[in-house]
Amino acid sequence: MMPTSSPLSFSPARRALPLAGAALCLALLAACGTTPSETISLPTQQAGASQMKGDVEVKSISWKRSKPGCKGDDCPRIEVDSVAFPAIPRLTQLIDHVLAYMTGTDQRLRGPYETLEEYATWFWKTAQPRDATFFKASVKDTVGDIVAIELHTQQYFAGAAHGIPATQFLNWQRTAGRVLALDEAIIAGRHDQYTAALRKVYNKWLASNDDAKRDPATYARTFPFSESDNFALTRDGVVVKYDAYSIAPYSHGEPELTIPYDALVGVLKPEFIPKK
Repeated sequence: MMPTSSPLSFSPARRALPLAGAALCLALLAACGTTPSETISLPTQQAGASQMKGDVEVKSISWKRSKPGCKGDDCPRIEVDSVAFPAIPRLTQLIDHVLAYMTGTDQRLRGPYETLEEYATWFWKTAQPRDATFFKASVKDTVGDIVAIELHTQQYFAGAAHGIPATQFLNWQRTAGRVLALDEAIIAGRHDQYTAALRKVYNKWLASNDDAKRDPATYARTFPFSESDNFALTRDGVVVKYDAYSIAPYSHGEPELTIPYDALVGVLKPEFIPKK
């Protein structure tokens, strides 16, 4: 259950720290080392029921905690709804690491934590009454060699009008054992064509946007088109995610656009276009 929001206005300065897409994830993966830690917050041995996503085994991770020693409805709390991969321990570790990183509303103010367990320790020391952080990780899709993961955090701070959302996709290459960056999926020299395909989908989305239709000129100045490298390879197309406030008001959430593969023939490398 989400905390009741305060009537105070929301400050954009407290938005979630924008992530630098897959390039950041590659850096984080390198930081994780070559073998999974035995002390990560999402160990496979503590995971729940197992299910198959395509040919990938996935286990659920779920826990809820309130600040130790605190009683009542105002206690700071953390909730986790995540996944673990028994056959891909490095991906399990990376998910834990990136979820923790996504809590940084200001990189200069981030605590000294690298995992969700370490984040919890820091959070109990700094949280105000009714502060809360929600973590969620799920399999977006499995297509060929790619396991697309969707990571989401929602933070609530005392005095804020509403929560601060952040979503990050990871495209895990099983054969290579690493995260795929956007420019690695695009044929060299074809990025402009990719941007054009994204803009075409954006224009279609904009045509159905009531806020944009109400005052097109003001909307274009306030929320101009921009490219996002936060992408997921799915069987339906390349899904592109945007931060809240980036191309739409907060009421639109985190907009999601899907570029169909038919529009990316000759743009995306053939191995990343699913066979029909």
